[in-house]
Amino acid sequence: MQDQELKPLVEELNSMILEGKIIDAFKKFYAPDIKMQDNDYPVREGFDVNLQYEHDFVNGLTEFRGAKVLNTLISDGMAVVEWWFDYTHKDYGVRNYRQLAVQRWRGGKIVEEKFYYNN
Repeated sequence: MQDQELKPLVEELNSMILEGKIIDAFKKFYAPDIKMQDNDYPVREGFDVNLQYEHDFVNGLTEFRGAKVLNTLISDGMAVVEWWFDYTHKDYGVRNYRQLAVQRWRGGKIVEEKFYYNN
C-alpha cells in the first residue's frame, strides 16, 4: 500500500477514535486476522478477541477528559501514531499519558498493531 493511499485511512481512523467511535473504527479498519499487543504483554490474536478487548476498554471508562493525536508517521505500509490520553478507567484508574500505536496495514486494514506506553 502506497503512503498516499494509507494517509487518508489513518486520518479517518484517528478522527473516528477522537469522535468516540472506537468500536465502529475497529470494525471498519481492522483485519480478521488482526494481532494486537500492549507493550510486552501477550499478543491478542483474531478479530473477535480484540473486538471484545475494545468493548471492555470502552465500557470500563468512567471519565474521559481528552485525547489528541500528537504526531503521525507513515512509511511503507506502516503508520506510527503518537497519542495523548487523559481518562479514568474502572480497571486502570486515572490515566494521563502518551502512547505510540505502531500499525502495519495491508489491503486497507490493520493486520498488526502494537502499543507502547508507560505503565
